[in-house]
Amino acid sequence: MNKVMLTGHLSKDVESRSTNTGKMVATFTLAVNQGFGKDAKADFFPCVAWEKWGENAAKYLAKGSHVLVEGRLQTRSYDAKDGTRRFVTEVVVSYMEFLSQKPQNAQGGEKANKVTNNTPSLFGGTVVANVDDDSIPF
Repeated sequence: MNKVMLTGHLSKDVESRSTNTGKMVATFTLAVNQGFGKDAKADFFPCVAWEKWGENAAKYLAKGSHVLVEGRLQTRSYDAKDGTRRFVTEVVVSYMEFLSQKPQNAQGGEKANKVTNNTPSLFGGTVVANVDDDSIPF
């Protein structure tokens, strides 16, 4: 079984784009504390959210947003411009729950915190969107 659950804060704003086939994809890095106290360190996990999850991430998350991410680990490779083979391990998001208050966006306005469908989650909030595994392109 390949399943991961992380709770952390976005280390920078979400980057989003559409693929050649028109599917929305958003990427962000989640900083997850290893412990507590002044000497605590964080791990940084790259995350990829597709379609509705990607749309919601781009629309409602910003640097510093607190979020719970559930998904699977994926390792892929690509050829860099210098001809070397590069490997990337990332979390492919299958569920997200926004945990922070409304963040301020760069223009000084507020981003909305949640879009809900009133479905309770195991973590005390509500489901942000419904995405089935068949909509993930790989």
